[in-house]
Amino acid sequence: MRKLVILSLFCLIFAGCGHMSDQSEFWQHETMYKSWDHMWFSWNGYKNPTGETLKKSQEQGWWGIEIPYIPAE
Repeated sequence: MRKLVILSLFCLIFAGCGHMSDQSEFWQHETMYKSWDHMWFSWNGYKNPTGETLKKSQEQGWWGIEIPYIPAE
């Protein structure tokens, strides 16, 4: 029974990771990040995107799961 639970959890985690990599276009590019700016944003800046990061992502052609930029009013 314990092995069945562990195997089931492993399958769920594996399926979830596979779906996320497909959604983020990970396998369609030869590198993980387009540039150092892209890497920095993915590691730290995604919590609070700014107009500057929006401009950089459009100019440099970043890929991945889109994080909407909502300007402050």
